[in-house]
Amino acid sequence: MEFFLKKLDHVQLACPRGSEAQAREFCVEILGFEEIDKPANLQARGGVWFSCNAIMVHMGVEEPFSPARKAHPAFEVEGLGSLRRHLDDQNISFADDVNLPGADRIYVHDPFGNRLEFLEWQ
Repeated sequence: MEFFLKKLDHVQLACPRGSEAQAREFCVEILGFEEIDKPANLQARGGVWFSCNAIMVHMGVEEPFSPARKAHPAFEVEGLGSLRRHLDDQNISFADDVNLPGADRIYVHDPFGNRLEFLEWQ
């Protein structure tokens, strides 16, 4: 092959029009991302972009909106137990999953119903 995949640049999740404040609250206040500026030529589309370490999440407006209930990004974390406690403290529900050997993982839904996976390899 003449090419190779280098890395995943970003994950895009859908959100309803006008939901940027909810996306900010969840991604920044709950998950610890920072908001990053969208290029000026994309701002009129709505949505909002976030970054944490080398992870970038783009929340893009989709009309009509339909959450991703099965397809999802999976975020590897260190300290999943602390994340569980933090989510409990913030009244964010999550579901434990034991079906992946060697991984401790949970599923969370963002305010729009998109499924997010957080896992810690044992």
